[in-house]
Amino acid sequence: MEEHFDVLVVGGGINGAGIARDLAGRGWKVMLAEASDFAAHTSSSSTKLIHGGLRYLEYYEFSLVRKALQEREVLLKSAPHIIWPLRFVMPHDAAMRPAWVVRLGLFLYDHLARREVLPGSCGVNLRSSKLGEPLKAQYQRGFIYSDGWVDDARLVLLNALDARDKGAKLLTRSPVTSVQRDAQGWTAQIATPEGGRQVCARALINAAGPWAESFLRQVAKPARGEALATKHLRLVKGSHIIVKRCFEHDHAYIFQNPDKRIVFAIPYEGDYTLIGTTDVELAPTALDGFAKASIDANETAYLCEQASRYFTRPVTPSDVVWSYAGVRPLLDDASGDPSAVTRDYLLETNTEAAPLLSVWGGKITTFRKLAEDAADLIGEMLGDKRAAWTEKSYLPGGDLREWIGAPIRPDSDFERFVAVVEQRYDFLGHKLARRLARAYGSRLDRVLGTAARLSDLGQELAPGLYAIELRYLQREEWAMSADDVLWRRSKLGLHYSEAERAGVAAWFQLNPR
Repeated sequence: MEEHFDVLVVGGGINGAGIARDLAGRGWKVMLAEASDFAAHTSSSSTKLIHGGLRYLEYYEFSLVRKALQEREVLLKSAPHIIWPLRFVMPHDAAMRPAWVVRLGLFLYDHLARREVLPGSCGVNLRSSKLGEPLKAQYQRGFIYSDGWVDDARLVLLNALDARDKGAKLLTRSPVTSVQRDAQGWTAQIATPEGGRQVCARALINAAGPWAESFLRQVAKPARGEALATKHLRLVKGSHIIVKRCFEHDHAYIFQNPDKRIVFAIPYEGDYTLIGTTDVELAPTALDGFAKASIDANETAYLCEQASRYFTRPVTPSDVVWSYAGVRPLLDDASGDPSAVTRDYLLETNTEAAPLLSVWGGKITTFRKLAEDAADLIGEMLGDKRAAWTEKSYLPGGDLREWIGAPIRPDSDFERFVAVVEQRYDFLGHKLARRLARAYGSRLDRVLGTAARLSDLGQELAPGLYAIELRYLQREEWAMSADDVLWRRSKLGLHYSEAERAGVAAWFQLNPR
């Protein structure tokens, strides 16, 4: 039996989930189909920053930086449980850039968009500050500026949850195997875990990320002989390594390197430091199928070498406890250097027959604006423009007012929220209460239900992970495997032994969705 929708969104990364949320909130009937799990690829493999992109100023991407800085403030307010301020330390290396150039760049970064939450930049004497203690003695001065941190995979999930709450139908592990266009709409065949289904939609949105070009060339079938794919993507792999904690304070570092690239060293999951990223261009055929990208030995060596240029204690490949890689789908702008390829997005419309919108490029910080622009364009193509709504709206779990009263500022609001959680669920203990508050925000009561004591949480499958949370993730967040929980909906896998991870996998085998 055919199902009919206004819009079919292909792709469950940050852009697809954000677009589905925006459209559903405007009252459109929406279906989203994702071939894997939400955020299974690029959108869970970022550097996990909500940032303007300081280095993009060097490529004169002022419009992109301003747009990203504006969105940085919007997002910090919308989800204080998964997005929070982070201060960055840039050790000055005179061989890289003169100090006046850095100061000018930071002045622009502070003033290109209005700041309400984040403090501005300043200088720092690294020899008299704890921020300089992990660094080699040659780095005597530095600069400090602000950006934001995000749990990238949970950001995707929150958009998906909001889309579903507003009426969208969302499918995971359901690749679109073919889609045919005619004057009236699109007819798609979708392979779901339960079997095939046929969907008809008035408009199609191609938000397949690294697969956006191949989707148009290999899956989508035009009404006539016109070519649906008119753009080319450059696939650039970005890899990260995680090592045991390199420093004790809560600031991050941004390191300038001789190749004109930058590498971040960021506090991660309490006990670790995240170091990244690389820029390795891939061939268009590198993404045949839906296999995960992975780091290679040269990238590991590069990240270790660049971090070791700054840290007193060298970082070596043997220090790496985990790594991940994602493929950025960047719009080909003929730049020779992958680092110089624009991170801005382009929304391409095609109205030769039924409306088609393709998302080219983009970055996680600007996903909400991208989604808003996409929904505006869909309204134009369908002849029914509807008002934007997401700028002042909370993401699921982000509205803490029922717990703490009126918001003051996102970071302090979250700390007040944690205090209330610890009081209300005093049996959790500080560590578990804080982790659950971070993950679920004001949706926490949907996770814990009427639990009044630790035994109400059910079996403890691994330290701090109870059956009640797994059942919630199955029921409401599309979790179907241990990897879904341990590496995307959380990063608990990093803290668990192989045997503990196997215990979580065994639970899913015994309790299929």
